[in-house]
Amino acid sequence: MPIRAPRICGCGKAVPPGGRCPCRATADAERKARFDKTRPSARARGYDSDWKSARIDFLKAHPLCRCGAPATVVDHIKPHKGDNAIFWDRTNWQALCRHHHNSTKQRLERRATQGA
Repeated sequence: MPIRAPRICGCGKAVPPGGRCPCRATADAERKARFDKTRPSARARGYDSDWKSARIDFLKAHPLCRCGAPATVVDHIKPHKGDNAIFWDRTNWQALCRHHHNSTKQRLERRATQGA
């Protein structure tokens, strides 16, 4: 079976197939740090003690993710973007396992914002 050749990063370094150049990893970390400095706290975004209680009640009523794993995250199907009406609309909530929330759901949201 043929082996793919390394690719050349914009910085000029050879990167093995499936790998990431250290310069890209550093740039990504810096970009994320800049974003986190401007992002409001979780409490400022509405995730307070009221949310914690509602989340626990919702997970008791919906204990499983769609994959059958135990649900640990209450996800907003339609992103609320600070809108309290959408934030508290329980028909907009879904129970997900951490894997599906942090990978699948986030990937779908990135695609939606890039296409808009």
